[in-house]
Amino acid sequence: MLSAEKILELKLKANEIRKETVKTIASIGVGHIGGSLSVADVMAVLYFDEMKVDPKNPKWDGRDWLVVSKGHSGPAIYSTLAIKGFFDREMLYTLNKPNTNLPSHCDMRKTPGIDMTTGSLGQGASAAAGIALGNKMDGKDDTYTYLILGDGESQEGQVWEMAMFAAHRKLGNLIGFTDYNKLQIDGATDDVCSLGDIVAKYKAFGWDCVMVNGHDVAAIHDAIEAAKTVKDKPSMIILDTIKGKGISALEGKASCHNANINAEQCAEYVAELDAEAEAIKEGK
Repeated sequence: MLSAEKILELKLKANEIRKETVKTIASIGVGHIGGSLSVADVMAVLYFDEMKVDPKNPKWDGRDWLVVSKGHSGPAIYSTLAIKGFFDREMLYTLNKPNTNLPSHCDMRKTPGIDMTTGSLGQGASAAAGIALGNKMDGKDDTYTYLILGDGESQEGQVWEMAMFAAHRKLGNLIGFTDYNKLQIDGATDDVCSLGDIVAKYKAFGWDCVMVNGHDVAAIHDAIEAAKTVKDKPSMIILDTIKGKGISALEGKASCHNANINAEQCAEYVAELDAEAEAIKEGK
């Protein structure tokens, strides 16, 4: 169980990730803001509480791995890595610009701290299962592979092929998250292609699976710790989230999947997040 001090720290880290993400996207004027904001809390828990990583040695052999299969959440991942110290924050403002090392979708060949190139939806899932299997075969029993999927992405058949494979291989070192914000680029996931009872689906595929509030850092932490006790099957944590979380003008709108942000909007959004940070510090 997390201490009150750690919960405060992680809430503020998630807020900081959101602010850097907003400012980064605003620097180019457009980007995948909605699904980036919805994963800020899990990113805070992973990089500032759970994962074994070394910002000075991104390819450290003893590290935990993260595969963000919904690679268009790159802006949030980059913000997290910069805050953690993998690279200078000024580099964030090169996002998706000529000769950048921060392309719109995650690229392991360009960005320190990115473990797998992603963006073609579904393929990151297979990569994560392969990484987890490789580490298991190498006897790295205390090395975890974390996977982040989108709910719209989970309409891809490749995700469920991976689910069968990972269960068959008993990959207890694979812990996945589904960003269940219930919206995708074309609208509500229930309207495009409903996932039905996603918890029951993963359980039927042989996974340990729970759903938690994806914006509650303590709940995310507890779910990860519980998943680590499951050694004979992979685990999936369904994060019940809000697309565009933290920015009232964007929250719960499919249109924020990829949206324009001008200087005036950026100032407004950052001010809203600054106010949230003060409320967090006051225990509200």
